[in-house]
Amino acid sequence: MVAHLTGTDWLRALRTDADPRAVLVCFPPGGGSAGAYRALAQRFGAGTAVFAVQYPGRQDRMAERQIPELTELAEQTVREMLRWPATTPIAIFGHSMGATVAFEAARRWEAAGRTLTHLFVSGRPAPDFMEPGRLHLESDAVLIDQLELLGNDPALLSMLREDPGFADLVLPAVRNDYRAVETYRYRPGDPLRAPITTLISTSDPTTTVAQVGEWAAHTAGAFDIVTFAGGHTYLDTPENTAAIADLVTERLRAGR
Repeated sequence: MVAHLTGTDWLRALRTDADPRAVLVCFPPGGGSAGAYRALAQRFGAGTAVFAVQYPGRQDRMAERQIPELTELAEQTVREMLRWPATTPIAIFGHSMGATVAFEAARRWEAAGRTLTHLFVSGRPAPDFMEPGRLHLESDAVLIDQLELLGNDPALLSMLREDPGFADLVLPAVRNDYRAVETYRYRPGDPLRAPITTLISTSDPTTTVAQVGEWAAHTAGAFDIVTFAGGHTYLDTPENTAAIADLVTERLRAGR
């Protein structure tokens, strides 16, 4: 049991627990912030603490330099996580771009001699997949069109199209993260010891079931695939949020 974990600029506490049996660290999707997991965090019951990573260059870290390398995001986050007690029962969750960062963080966590109880990756092909696009070099209008394809909030998209000042605040992080994803190159290494659960939605234009199945090669432990209804942003629906929290809780309980 580990109590009173503290957050940092990188690690934001979304759900605290006086004596957590599990600590879930969540990596946001591209263009996203720690707040992307606020609704999910509130779905967990007693015994689970939830932290989300706040990447630099957005929200209250807007003045900081954007980081266009997924591996650097992973390294910086793990450096913060390693300040927690060695007995902290860590699991990691990542969606979309965050899934790849989560994987790289999991590698570094285990390389530091720490135990990872589980890795949950959502809406993203396995890390050895090479992204063919170059959206980070496209115009703002093309980036907004891509966000619409992914099923992002229509109100947000409308604001991005109609308010240049708002777009100037939001789109640099989106462009940076597309660059990070599109220039990432997987480096072969030992598979994780931790089990991996992959999550995919039925109508995700970015990822196929066959692609998420390839995550199996990246663990020496158990592996499974769980499917949810919806598109790429399926995590945002209340019914899926509840189901994901239940899934994570069940997997972590089984691991203990």
